[in-house]
Amino acid sequence: MDPAEPTGAEAGAYSPRQNAVLESALSLLVEGGEKALTTAGVARAANCSKESLYKWFGDRDGLLAAMITFQAGKVRAEPRPSGASGQAALRGQLIGIAANLLRVLAGDVSLALNRLAIGQARRDEAQLGRLVLDHGRRPIEARLSSLLEEGRRARLLEYDDTREAYRTLYGLIVRDMHVRLLLGDGEGAEDPAAQAQRAIDQFLRLFGAERTTGPVPERTGAGNERTG
Repeated sequence: MDPAEPTGAEAGAYSPRQNAVLESALSLLVEGGEKALTTAGVARAANCSKESLYKWFGDRDGLLAAMITFQAGKVRAEPRPSGASGQAALRGQLIGIAANLLRVLAGDVSLALNRLAIGQARRDEAQLGRLVLDHGRRPIEARLSSLLEEGRRARLLEYDDTREAYRTLYGLIVRDMHVRLLLGDGEGAEDPAAQAQRAIDQFLRLFGAERTTGPVPERTGAGNERTG
């Protein structure tokens, strides 16, 4: 690697070589659990040096954070559907990211990370749980919340609190699927695209609004509206 090449944190994205290393690390975690996730083991599996791992990701917690960030990055917002506008375009984008979320959550990697984090939750320092929240759940919440706020500004959605709207949306998308998979119940799993479509249609029935004209009201800290 060129010494001038930025790290994932500096560049905002990992290089193809770093992506390959993170994929190898995630595979090790799935196959062998936490004990298999050593610096030497990752270096061996990814055919790189331990020095490169430290340079790119720092210590073991840095590597874990990068793995979680990399995995969460697979839950991406889809481009606006070609030719669509208004609520149809927003619906298409929400369905796309919801389907990605379901696929990622149902994958072996996410299940392994979450099982490991849950297993450590009763320890004095539930470090992995915090990493999963900070580098996994919160970036996903930010992406979905951004779409919701965009829809509200365009008067396609009507709600008072973005966080509450997000929580409702997340619950409609995931339901009890993730808990069942974590417990080993994969029977009768629904197609992610169909599940996402139903969830978004339910959400739009709750929060969808007819497009209107005029300035969008801004909400003050006290919950009152002002026009600006």
